[in-house]
Amino acid sequence: MPNPPRRVWRDWVLASLLVPTALLEASFRDDVGWRPVALVLGVAPVFTLLWRRTHPLAVVAIVFGAHAASEAVTAFGAHHSAMLYSTAWLILLPYSLFRWGSGRECATGLAIMVVGHVPNGSSAVNNLGEAAAATVFLLFPAALGAAIRYRTTSKVREIDQIKLREREQLARELHDTVAHHVSAIIIQAQAGRTVGVTDPPAAIRALEVVEAEASRTLAEMRVMVSALREGDDPNLAPQRSVADIKSLARNAGKSPHVDVHFSGGLDDLRPSVGAAIYRLAQESITNAIRHARHATRIDVSVAGDDSCVRLTVRDDGEPSPFGANHSSGYGLVGMAERAKLLGGTLEAGPRADRGWTITAVLPRDGAGK
Repeated sequence: MPNPPRRVWRDWVLASLLVPTALLEASFRDDVGWRPVALVLGVAPVFTLLWRRTHPLAVVAIVFGAHAASEAVTAFGAHHSAMLYSTAWLILLPYSLFRWGSGRECATGLAIMVVGHVPNGSSAVNNLGEAAAATVFLLFPAALGAAIRYRTTSKVREIDQIKLREREQLARELHDTVAHHVSAIIIQAQAGRTVGVTDPPAAIRALEVVEAEASRTLAEMRVMVSALREGDDPNLAPQRSVADIKSLARNAGKSPHVDVHFSGGLDDLRPSVGAAIYRLAQESITNAIRHARHATRIDVSVAGDDSCVRLTVRDDGEPSPFGANHSSGYGLVGMAERAKLLGGTLEAGPRADRGWTITAVLPRDGAGK
């Protein structure tokens, strides 16, 4: 697991309680073999608790090695085991290993725990039964740690996916907004340069439009940037809706002429659907202005019925020699993704006679998958 917590206050509290407990037990318990050894093997491993998250395998190896050594003193002449009852805290280590360790560390640590916890004695049958019981006892916290790890990683992945979708959506919003306004700025700047000598008032009006479009672009970019910054308050301004499509026609300029037509019921659309229709219309108009050569007219139709909303954008220009999809970069891709997120469809292609048509159909309730 990446970035495990190094130490928390609970580790210090637990260590401060276990050390005096082990000291008292090793000093006053009668059935303890080799008391100095029991004192060392019972107290020293307690301090490894402070590293059980960052180095779980090393801690398991040290603690269970000490545990096995305390049991092995009987094989060297001790009448009693040097193991202390206070070392029962080692039950925390299987949880830490499977919560924070890698897959290889978990497999290695599990083998160390099983081998180190096999009791010594005269009866092989009893040893086998005790070893099986100890293994089951150790597997329970290990399973708990693995379950919490899986739940945490699943939640992290889900949050990452949500962040990724939000960033993709913001990227589409930024592309749609900036591309539209910059296209309008270019057109008005070209118009102003053309009529600057013959009609100065018209050039001034074109500069006014350029100024307005640049201000809108800057404002919307600031909204997007503030949304991407952590800790900033979200912008609570109303989203664009279907009714705002008429403003696109007014800001597009005189050539090509943009005509907008509404029909059917469009009043009770969900905000997400209305905003999507607006953005799809904005990108379609921008693509037509930029890539439809010799276009004189762009027709925008928004029709609503009981189940869906249909957006149709047609132009009468000649398509780009490289194809609209190639020229528009991520435009059509972003439009298709936006429609798909709301459970709709988008089709784009050349008309049989002349021009290009984009058709988007979205459900009224925005019921995406």
